Amino acid sequence: MGTKARGTERRQEPLSRERIVGAAVDLLDTVGESGLTFRALAERLSTGPGAIYWHLKGKAELLAAATDAVVTAAIAVEDSGATPPEALRALALGVFDAIDFHPWVGAYLARTPGESSMLRVFERIGRQVQALGVPEAARFTAASALMNYILGVAGQNAANTRAVAPGTDRAEYLDAVAREWSRLDPEAYAFTRSVAGRLREHDDRAEFVAGIDLILAGITARP
Repeated sequence: MGTKARGTERRQEPLSRERIVGAAVDLLDTVGESGLTFRALAERLSTGPGAIYWHLKGKAELLAAATDAVVTAAIAVEDSGATPPEALRALALGVFDAIDFHPWVGAYLARTPGESSMLRVFERIGRQVQALGVPEAARFTAASALMNYILGVAGQNAANTRAVAPGTDRAEYLDAVAREWSRLDPEAYAFTRSVAGRLREHDDRAEFVAGIDLILAGITARP
């Protein structure tokens, strides 16, 4: 009897935009963008598609809202005591980890550069660039370079992850790729062959942060 009452209570929980977006994120993580339909979402929420359309008008709006929710959560933490470089590293890693966990976010952002979630990331980056003391004439270039690096590398990392079969041992996979690199033509791929060993031991997050530091070093070295 008690179980039935609890089930009834769950079914009667108001359907809000927040609940719909949360369920959409879960669905996207499970089946990807192609599996996100209002029918599938309605089944997950135990409601009808019409009730969802009351809050969100179509798949495009739903995808935008789901992406915005993930990105907003990724950049939400601010440490008032952090230096601009520390804040930028934390912001970059927040976006990197979010896209790594939700690969569909990177794909969506790559084709919709004008979305509000992108602008929020750009705003956060720009404020820290300004706090670094970068001259006004160079701020747009500096913030754009950081933005493009963060989203580009995070998106590529997520794409690489998706390209590997589930259950694949990472060390074994990297070792196989490194062996392929070491067998490349020594004249056409001299550099790639020289760093093949590094591929076996590298850490994606650490390399990502090292790239951020290189960009920051260039930004702060500008006259």
